[in-house]
Amino acid sequence: MSYTIRYTQEALDDIDRLYDYLIAYDLDLAERAYVSMQQAIASLAIFPFSHRKAAADDPLTRELLVPFGSAGYVVLYRIESDEILTIAAIRHQREDDYH
Repeated sequence: MSYTIRYTQEALDDIDRLYDYLIAYDLDLAERAYVSMQQAIASLAIFPFSHRKAAADDPLTRELLVPFGSAGYVVLYRIESDEILTIAAIRHQREDDYH
């Protein structure tokens, strides 16, 4: 079974924000980070339950860790049904929390 991956507007804004931050330093670095995130997110279409729960009382909201450099990114997503999951937010691991 393969899940359809949807993005909230907030998640799309997060991708833009994270990309814009890195592009100010290094275009190649920004591209590599974007590709790493997209590859990791694509893996959710097949293995959405293989990542940690975001909350102990909600087994359908989960976090995907995306290693990149000395830290990485955290992708918050929710399994909506047997066919759909939604990317809710993305943040760098050194950020305070999802916004």
